[in-house]
Amino acid sequence: MTQSEAKATGLPEIDVREYGGKRDGVRQECTRRLFMQLLVLDVAEGQGADATAKHLADLCTRERIAAVVYADAMSPRGLGLLTWSDDPAHFVRKVRPLFADDLLARTALRPGFAMVGRTYSIGHEPELEWTLLKRPIENVTKDSYRWHVWYPLRRTPAFARLDGHEQSQILREHATIGMAYGAQELAHDVRLACYGLDASDNEFVIGLVGAELHPLSHLVQAMRKTRQTSEFIDKMGPFFVGYAAHRTP
Repeated sequence: MTQSEAKATGLPEIDVREYGGKRDGVRQECTRRLFMQLLVLDVAEGQGADATAKHLADLCTRERIAAVVYADAMSPRGLGLLTWSDDPAHFVRKVRPLFADDLLARTALRPGFAMVGRTYSIGHEPELEWTLLKRPIENVTKDSYRWHVWYPLRRTPAFARLDGHEQSQILREHATIGMAYGAQELAHDVRLACYGLDASDNEFVIGLVGAELHPLSHLVQAMRKTRQTSEFIDKMGPFFVGYAAHRTP
């Protein structure tokens, strides 16, 4: 149904495109976005976690699945698998079959730690397609960024009731702190929306990546003082702290 047809029927106009800043006087738009999925696994007692991580990375390489395999910093038997695609069916058709492998079949998915989301724009990006499709991959695959922290969050309904100007002011405060850490190469982020994709009704999945772990924790601490976090966050976590043990092309 076209926009004019929607208006004629009295239905609201629906626009699912992502928008960025103007280029050559024309506002950028895109219908593609990147999906990223994190799965957290626990190996059985007596099953080597590091060997299992290497095996998982080898499987991803064999199946041509781009991935990051994490050693879980908080559990000696924990692993994480981060994969991505602009086609969400990738997780069903390519990633899911990995777990038919005999060794991986003996691992257990950790309840409540699966995360999935999609990239989105805020409407001012100077390079829209890079922001949506390439920037997150560059951040998670950069060799020097070995520490990654992932967590979901949900805001309170009160935030959605604020007018657009007040929302933008609150988000700008949050973004300015994040950019300051990025400018000093202390931390970079991956921001994913997960409305309707998350079993716990979260709204966003956030990934923080960097060369050292302390600045990632420091950034989370600094964000606690913002209006968004102090007034409008209903729930954050669980937090997964991973060390990038393997990356597959």
